[in-house]
Amino acid sequence: MEYQPLEGSQPVDLSRHPSGIVPTLQNIVSTVNLDCKLDLKAIALHARNAEYNPKRFAAVIMRIREPKTTALIFASGKMVCTGAKSEQQSKLAARKYARIVQKLGFPAKFKDFKIQNIVGSCDVKFPIRLEGLAYAHGHFCSYDPELFPGLIYRMKQPKIVLLIFVSGKIVLTGAKVRDETYAAFENIYPVLTEYRKKQHCADR
Repeated sequence: MEYQPLEGSQPVDLSRHPSGIVPTLQNIVSTVNLDCKLDLKAIALHARNAEYNPKRFAAVIMRIREPKTTALIFASGKMVCTGAKSEQQSKLAARKYARIVQKLGFPAKFKDFKIQNIVGSCDVKFPIRLEGLAYAHGHFCSYDPELFPGLIYRMKQPKIVLLIFVSGKIVLTGAKVRDETYAAFENIYPVLTEYRKKQHCADR
């Protein structure tokens, strides 16, 4: 099943998530080394759900349904797997792609599997005064609503980038392990409550 349980449907471990909110993992990006040179044209010809347009991009783009993911497969044997919703799914998908490449007659191995980026998101369920937050935390933030509606907050520890929207929606990216995503959210949550917009008067 692809559906994540909704926040309210399972008790939240408040020792790990004092805010009571657990960010949902949306996309895991991982890399693996198949440790052999690949003929991308041959792969694109014989594999299902594979496309290769060398003028546009120097990799075969392959997709599988379960877990629903996309792989970028390079001639060097390097592979990037995106779209999984958990670390286990990402590894399982990467193994499936490696198996497909093996079945096409290449001596593919499965070396140096590594999670490169975890993207999570959550909703604090209250609007946020981004101007005030940007002003108070200027050395961590960039906020230019004409270019992008969200405030970009670059946290140093853990090293995570957060996109914070007026609506209270938060996107966290840059983690290598999911606990960094959780820690970054717990770090920012008290700051967000401080810049919670009052509902009754429009802005102040």
